[in-house]
Amino acid sequence: MFDFEKLLVYGKAKDFNKEILSLIRSRKQIDSYIRDQIRRASISAVINIAEGSGKFSKADKRNFYTIARGSVYECVSLLELIKEDGFIDSREFSALYSRCDELSRMLLGLINSQR
Repeated sequence: MFDFEKLLVYGKAKDFNKEILSLIRSRKQIDSYIRDQIRRASISAVINIAEGSGKFSKADKRNFYTIARGSVYECVSLLELIKEDGFIDSREFSALYSRCDELSRMLLGLINSQR
């Protein structure tokens, strides 16, 4: 088993990515640019957690976890745009926003642990 597979935040990021993929597959009317961007951002969070866990220096780990956290922030802003365009309702937005908030907090903990 790889180290990243043991991280709770990695599993949660993968689950979030599955939700995003399901959302964009079911809402074909969302602008293709936004669909592509949120897909990339949610995948980026997952793969940067994995890559960061494989680094040896704390600075390198922290950098990749910071990038993953930035990708989560990117997802939030894209979800806001999707909501404002009327493609998700407030309930769906709130649930996804909460998932992002949890991921962000968990990543901040990982970032701070690498100081």
